[in-house]
Amino acid sequence: MRDVEISDDMIRLGQLLKLSGLVEHGAEAKDVLEEGLVMVNGAVETRRGRQLVDGDEIVLDDEIVRVICT
Repeated sequence: MRDVEISDDMIRLGQLLKLSGLVEHGAEAKDVLEEGLVMVNGAVETRRGRQLVDGDEIVLDDEIVRVICT
């Protein structure tokens, strides 16, 4: 697991996928979400606009990232 630091108190899932390097661009984020490949806190998530907060864990393939608010 690796931490991804954000400066605000929340970030949208599509933005986090790009910021963390799990996807390269927004279209790829949309595709992996529509296919049900992304999990947030252990549940499949399909909404790009899902708001993530400090401590949320995101899984895509073998990668796990955790949101850390700074």
